[in-house]
Amino acid sequence: MSGDEPTRSLEVERSYDVGDDAVVPDWSLLPGVAAVGGAEVRELDARYLDTADLTLGRAGIALRRRTGGPDEGWHVKIAAAEGRHEYHWPLGDEALPAGIAEALAPWAEPPFTPLARIRNRRVAYALTDAAGHVVAEMVDDHVTATDERTGRAQRWREWEVELGPAAPADAAAREAFFAAVEALVADAGGRPAASDSKLARTLGR
Repeated sequence: MSGDEPTRSLEVERSYDVGDDAVVPDWSLLPGVAAVGGAEVRELDARYLDTADLTLGRAGIALRRRTGGPDEGWHVKIAAAEGRHEYHWPLGDEALPAGIAEALAPWAEPPFTPLARIRNRRVAYALTDAAGHVVAEMVDDHVTATDERTGRAQRWREWEVELGPAAPADAAAREAFFAAVEALVADAGGRPAASDSKLARTLGR
């Protein structure tokens, strides 16, 4: 794969606001989940960019460069009805990969300026079925975020559950799975996230 050719995926996840003292539930109680993998700690540092007049944001698109974790690199996320389409390029050097400019051309052109920095100490758990296939990944995020335009900083904790390759295939079963997730989250004192993404929360949306 060339540096300008991205990998592509569909991200289907739900996020939850939780308190600092919340205890991670027993995710093996979820339908189809037979085991929970060990905790994997990831130190993530993401820089988000946009045009000066926030053209990408208005179109439901996020552009970031992130270090740390198994998918570090450049990411473009585009909102879709069923989740987010994600395109991933390797880090390479600091210059914006040409493939990103090409992918974003229908909406905006460089230069892209700093919008936000989101640093995150993430603890990830693989939720697997009886055959060892990943039904979902749950992450426990401790976030420090800064709006680069204003300097406003925030800290919060949230949980995310993202469907994996062995997730339920049909919409009804997926909704039942997430309903079970939300019941466990509620028992732990959490609730569905007030913002639809970390970037939106950082920017006060």
